Amino acid sequence: MNTIRQLHHALKINRTLVRYGLDEFLAPTPLAVLRPVARLFSLSFKKTAHDKSRGERLRLALTELGPIYIKLGQMLSTRRDLVPPDIADELARLQDQVEPFPSEEAKQLVEQQLGTRLETVFSDFNPIPLASASIAQVHEASLKSGEAVVIKVLRPNIRQKIRRDLSMMYELANWAEKYSSEARRLRIKEVIKEYDSTLEREIDLRIEAANTSHLRHNFANSELLYVPKVYWDFTRSKVMVVEKISGVPIGDVGRLKADGVNMKVLADRGVEIFFTQVFRDSFFHADMHPGNIFVDTSDPDKPQYIAIDCGIMGTLDEDDKRYLAHNFLAFFDRDYKRIAELHVESGWIDEDVSIPEFESAIRAACEPIFGKALAEISFGHFLIQLFQTARRFNMQVQPQLVLLQKTLLYVEGLGRQLYPELDLWETAQPYLKKWLREQIGPKAIFEEVKTQLPDWLHKAPKIPGLLFDNVQKLGQELEKFEGLKQELTQLEQYKLRQNAAQKHAIIGSGFALLSGLLYLGIPHDWAPSLSTGVISLLFLVKSLWPIKIK
Repeated sequence: MNTIRQLHHALKINRTLVRYGLDEFLAPTPLAVLRPVARLFSLSFKKTAHDKSRGERLRLALTELGPIYIKLGQMLSTRRDLVPPDIADELARLQDQVEPFPSEEAKQLVEQQLGTRLETVFSDFNPIPLASASIAQVHEASLKSGEAVVIKVLRPNIRQKIRRDLSMMYELANWAEKYSSEARRLRIKEVIKEYDSTLEREIDLRIEAANTSHLRHNFANSELLYVPKVYWDFTRSKVMVVEKISGVPIGDVGRLKADGVNMKVLADRGVEIFFTQVFRDSFFHADMHPGNIFVDTSDPDKPQYIAIDCGIMGTLDEDDKRYLAHNFLAFFDRDYKRIAELHVESGWIDEDVSIPEFESAIRAACEPIFGKALAEISFGHFLIQLFQTARRFNMQVQPQLVLLQKTLLYVEGLGRQLYPELDLWETAQPYLKKWLREQIGPKAIFEEVKTQLPDWLHKAPKIPGLLFDNVQKLGQELEKFEGLKQELTQLEQYKLRQNAAQKHAIIGSGFALLSGLLYLGIPHDWAPSLSTGVISLLFLVKSLWPIKIK
């Protein structure tokens, strides 16, 4: 039965691709044999589809295949390091609006998840969905305590539908990479795996609720960004209840202007919010399309952003942030050699790569960007060019940086839609330089010492005991070594006695020096590294200047 379902699903995909003149995508896979059958069943095949661009035809085909394929197309639109620009631009137009499921099913699921009747928690429930997407739909309601809320409810059986569609996607990806060098270059399986991981997070609403709470905490009492409150008492894996917000959709520029909003301030604040999330918090909203962003216009001169739908968030570690900051600064200084060196230093490019050759490739990719006015230069497109160039030198693009690139493109697009003269560099440069100074300046060193000092003082009394334990363990290892000697020949014993005596002398000297340094107040956290370093140094001296043991 499962095989029959898969065959039916494969035929549906084939038929849809044929209808939109995309059946060439099946050429490198075994599904190509189904093309004649698909043409037979494609009674509604329209030749006019062939008059449309390939990007438009793909968008229409994915829309017809359903919600999971729509979301795949949306994700692919952000992978401009893989997808040609004409297709990426068209896929970005995909709308995640699907037919709502019956409100009675939504009510039943809420009651099942909360373990009680709807009326015991909510004073009213609007059966008409506020919004309906591929994974969930949203209903307005009011709590018994009076607060206006929205209830996000997962679609019934969505997990099973996702697994079915993903199973077929994995099969197609395996076939494509097996028979097509282009598919292998694009790493289709890796893309599907990344998509799978994203969907897995989105179908557990507790993850989205936790993300929302974390982002709200990061911007508590902020004039820049407001994040709605999560009602944890009524949130489960398939149901999430959050505060209802009111604001002007960010895409409604006409209404924003009619409300007297200072559009330059609004655009600048959007950039500031992005860089604050990335560099201060290492936690950023990675799905900032216009449907998820609203504006509180009650103070037109200080408009406040409102963010919803935190299902997809990005995180960066300190190395990622330093890499980005230095790359952005080097880019605007046109220091392409520094950009090449940063890639090697980060470990993302092999050390044996030719820096001059890599630098030349980066220059060829980035110089055309500077042909534009400064206000038109795009950080997002710079990252796209950089990643595409780095891939030729076998760089594995990090998923968190792909999310960042996508978000940066959204931020830039929104900012320039609001205020076309937005100079992203003018806003970002002072922020980046300030952040770098805080990371490597005296203040950063002082803060690190201040943070570590209590731990050092707390553990200081334990240092003698730790040193004794280490010496005792060393003695045990030497005893094992002595036992092994009995099984060796006389010549081997003689050589080992020489080496053992030298090792004893070196290790003893190392521990003596270490004990003296500890006595002088060296923090105990440094002891393991310092011990290893001292002993390694002595062994190096021994190899350069042999010690004679009689």
